[in-house]
Amino acid sequence: MLISPMARRFASTLSAVLLMICSMLSSASFAADSDYRLGPGDLLRVNVFGSPELSGEVRVSESGNITYPLIGQAQVTGKSPAQVEAQLVSAFVEGGYLKQPQVSVLVVEYRSQKVSVMGHVSKPGQYSLQSSSRVLDLLAEAGGPVNGEAADVATLMRKDGSKTPVDLSALFMGDPAQNHEVAGGDTLYVPRAPQFYVYGEVQRPGMYKLERGMTVSRAISAGGGLTTRGSERRVVIKRKDKDGKEQHYSAKGPDLLQADDVLMVKEGLF
Repeated sequence: MLISPMARRFASTLSAVLLMICSMLSSASFAADSDYRLGPGDLLRVNVFGSPELSGEVRVSESGNITYPLIGQAQVTGKSPAQVEAQLVSAFVEGGYLKQPQVSVLVVEYRSQKVSVMGHVSKPGQYSLQSSSRVLDLLAEAGGPVNGEAADVATLMRKDGSKTPVDLSALFMGDPAQNHEVAGGDTLYVPRAPQFYVYGEVQRPGMYKLERGMTVSRAISAGGGLTTRGSERRVVIKRKDKDGKEQHYSAKGPDLLQADDVLMVKEGLF
């Protein structure tokens, strides 16, 4: 069956359009694809336009190779997806398999790139970077901050040494500005929340998480409230100054607490 010149031109144009669309999707899937270097464990989706039997997914082996139909093994570790595209095109042409192959390579799973989640999360450790991973994705994989222990502000430490604060309260309330994109080598650190102590005439004396805007009245409530002998008008805050010396302050209900404050609730005067 003869194919008209118009049909050939249409097929060629369609192939070029498909290649362009695939390239756009590749950029959207991971903004840093042009800088990304492949490594063991990465999963690639290779499209050879016009040859569906040569298209498919292939994972980079521990030795840094991929095994591909007709070509055999190809070393890809340390190369960008664009470089692998050119490598496959060259191999198809030099092997005499295809004359003008159009090849695209997309990274489906970024297994060779690791990110760390440390501190007060349920499952601290290293996790494989997925395409377009963000802070919220990392926290979900790590089981989330430990309730009652984790601070409200985490730190995203970049591979280049820069640090970005992450307001976890705002993040969980849906603030997209806190849901930063992460890259291989980044570390998300969730510190322990600051604590305060409440003793004396309260129902449940002990150590508690210092929440934002924690007042003396709220601290007493956190400790279960006053006993029958306790008085909110006889409260003392024990606080260390900048030299490490303990100072005592008479406190009122609206006064704000600081990290490591010790709140002592005394008996009322009758």
